[in-house]
Amino acid sequence: MRSGAYAPAMATTLVLLRHGQSTWNADNLFTGWWDADLSALGEEEARTAGRLMAEAGLLLDVVHTSVQTRAVRTANIALDVMDLAWLPVRRHWRLNERHYGDLTGRDKAETAARYGDEQVHVWRRSYDVPPPPLAPDNPYTPNHDRRYAGLSPDVLPASECLADVVARMLPYWFDAIVADLAAGRTVLVAAHGNSLRALVKHLDGIADDAIAQVNIPTGIPLVYELDAAFHPTAAVPVLERALGDVAAAQAAAAAVAAQARG
Repeated sequence: MRSGAYAPAMATTLVLLRHGQSTWNADNLFTGWWDADLSALGEEEARTAGRLMAEAGLLLDVVHTSVQTRAVRTANIALDVMDLAWLPVRRHWRLNERHYGDLTGRDKAETAARYGDEQVHVWRRSYDVPPPPLAPDNPYTPNHDRRYAGLSPDVLPASECLADVVARMLPYWFDAIVADLAAGRTVLVAAHGNSLRALVKHLDGIADDAIAQVNIPTGIPLVYELDAAFHPTAAVPVLERALGDVAAAQAAAAAVAAQARG
């Protein structure tokens, strides 16, 4: 979807925004639940996302983010650009990035050299094979962060595959995001590559073996028009929902796919 081509419709509007590049993305490290901040490029990507949404005439009513800084700041920066810093924002760990287990903090290239490209690719892109669980001596364990102190041990992950992300994300979709959509609100969800892939899988009915080929570009808003049952009103490829230059969205998604090879 090209900038300026968006026309408000009677359908409910949902906007998905993957956070901009983080400092750990820039350093080629597995991040997951580690709370890396945005890089300078990531901040610019967030500003660009705000401009794209403003130019498209999107009238946002409420925002949902994860509790991770890179998603929180992406939403904040984009809203500042849109002069919408006052919007209500709801945050929840169920929108967090996928937990990378004991890969957290490890260099992607070094990990591929140690375990092999194919094994790392399976850990990163298969639907139901999680990485090794978080080791007690991993210096980058994110599970001791105080924002997770109230989570029951039975929901605090030690590692996740995408199927796990779908299972923990969907309750928040149905209980919180759908509630806002049902009230007629235009919703922005600012989250992560894998939590948004989980949501896209649900919305578009993408098969388990096909979701590995879906890549969410950083900093490019994706617009869904949903019917009364909260299903997309049109069946189109994910990247055709992008605001701005579709070719740019495709290039960004290709860059994500290349990174996914480790």
